[in-house]
Amino acid sequence: MEYKELIDVACSDTGAKVIYCSDEFFADSSRMLQPTDPVWIDDKYDDNGKWMDGWESRRRRDGKDDFCFIRLGKKASVKSFNVDTTHFTGNFAPGISIQGCSVPGGTTDDLVVDSSAVTEWFDLLGKKEIKGDSHNRFECAANNPITHLKITLHPDGGIARLRVYGEFCEEERDSNFEGINVLSKESGARALYANDEHFGCLSNVLEKHEPLSMADGWETRRRRKPGNDWGVLALSKPAQVEEIIVDTKFFKGNFPHTFSLSTANISDQEDSSIIESSKSWAKLLERQKLGMNQIHTFKKEDILHNEPFTHVRVDIYPDGGIARLKFIGKFI
Repeated sequence: MEYKELIDVACSDTGAKVIYCSDEFFADSSRMLQPTDPVWIDDKYDDNGKWMDGWESRRRRDGKDDFCFIRLGKKASVKSFNVDTTHFTGNFAPGISIQGCSVPGGTTDDLVVDSSAVTEWFDLLGKKEIKGDSHNRFECAANNPITHLKITLHPDGGIARLRVYGEFCEEERDSNFEGINVLSKESGARALYANDEHFGCLSNVLEKHEPLSMADGWETRRRRKPGNDWGVLALSKPAQVEEIIVDTKFFKGNFPHTFSLSTANISDQEDSSIIESSKSWAKLLERQKLGMNQIHTFKKEDILHNEPFTHVRVDIYPDGGIARLKFIGKFI
């Protein structure tokens, strides 16, 4: 499977947060920003009714619409949306619209909510009909960099997750700061390619939150042919690394026996050509043994070079799964 993945810039793992909501009577609006997939629990109820894993407002009787404001963790440009209504059937919002704005750093939330600090709210998604228990995908109507979103439900109801795919603006990324995970979604990293993702996507290894289960990592099917499984990851900008962390949490009878890492410093190439050339990249870490359900740390003395790189190839031998891959270092 080949793909080019953007970052969910409105994920709570990247620092995004709901700063105001008109109504969240049945389900807290913050849930729609969670990185995990929505779940259904048959017999779970609270004082207000059926517990739902998402944002759900009460039934409106006044002809108005419900809405909420989201502050992104970093300024970003948006490419597309996935309005996920999984498990919302008779209670999903029939329509949605999304606006964005950009305000200077340090602007307080109340000045965004009352719009006194906002020059313009512009449309990112005009009013669209959405379906229940489904993924509703839309292209973004504008590429202006934004710091905040306004989500409007027409008129009320619920959504399980809001995925806002895009890229963090260059000036907002950490630079010249040592000790950060340069290989994370929060830092702008993305998955480019994996030869096998049967049980779990390669992009999961870039998540910030602690692994939740085997499904929250990258796992390939059992390999019955010669060779090994592998994937390619892209950093947001060139970096150097001083420590590498491989987490196999939850992978017990299905972790890779060994793994290795290779890197390259590449600019202005198509992703397809990058993937083709990855076999010949410089080794960053020689083949290393892995164990089950544990964190493996590789220090400076294990790392083969200190050259800046923009792309990483991870090879697992022969197959299996890892939960997280972290590169602690600095952008240059």
